[in-house]
Amino acid sequence: MAGCAALLGAVAAWAILALVYGMQSAGPAVRLTLPGSLGQIGLPAVAGSADASRPLVVIDAGHGGHDPGASGRFGGKEKAVTLALALAVRNALLEKGGVRVALTRADDRFLVLEERAGIARRLGADAFVSIHADASEAEEASGATIYTLSDRGSDAIANRLALRENRADTVNGVALNDKSDVVSSILVDLARRQMRARSQRFSALVLREGQGRLRFHSDPEREAAFIVLKSLDLPSLLIEAGYISNSGDARDLNDPAWRAAFGKSIASAIQIYLARQEPAAIAP
Repeated sequence: MAGCAALLGAVAAWAILALVYGMQSAGPAVRLTLPGSLGQIGLPAVAGSADASRPLVVIDAGHGGHDPGASGRFGGKEKAVTLALALAVRNALLEKGGVRVALTRADDRFLVLEERAGIARRLGADAFVSIHADASEAEEASGATIYTLSDRGSDAIANRLALRENRADTVNGVALNDKSDVVSSILVDLARRQMRARSQRFSALVLREGQGRLRFHSDPEREAAFIVLKSLDLPSLLIEAGYISNSGDARDLNDPAWRAAFGKSIASAIQIYLARQEPAAIAP
């Protein structure tokens, strides 16, 4: 009886945590399991071509639910901005055709960081793009920045930003899940180098296709140890679309016309990247 009581207590405690952390929000089903088991969130719908051989892109709207992300005195919360931008990229990709698209979240819900890239891996995605909006105490800071994975950030700003974003997996300083896996360091290092090179080529295309359409930071391509970029088999980018703390950027980020232009720019880079990876993948 004591064992049963302990088990029931653990189940009740886990259910309470799930409610507190937003795991039971509306949308894809969440299977509640005891800590340490293999429960996974439901996969999102895939839109676009019905041909399963077409490349699949997963767009991740940063933050959500109880995690609002950055905010600025010019209005708007990062979680709302990122969702609007993710939808703009998805719509532009679907308009261009030839690819399949999924969103990690299509509404205001919280996802653990590993769940975001995990969705892309489980769907067998060909590319992963996480969209965010930056913030700075210096109001003059402005422009978009593109991040690829590095064990260490390319500068102190990148390191601070990665630390801030990675903390989305904690509530009141308590980690929500175990981030460590024992994997051969040699194999991991080799895979990381290969994927980093592919992601950097992807980043260069985003910068190229955005010229004349988007305003970029003076140092637009950076590296940082974002958790959502750590897939060893998936080219991944994190795009800070602008500074929500800057008046000009905040105006753009909240402008539907600018969002549409952002979506078309990122979609164009994605399609070119995929075409170069698989020449026949997005043929008419």
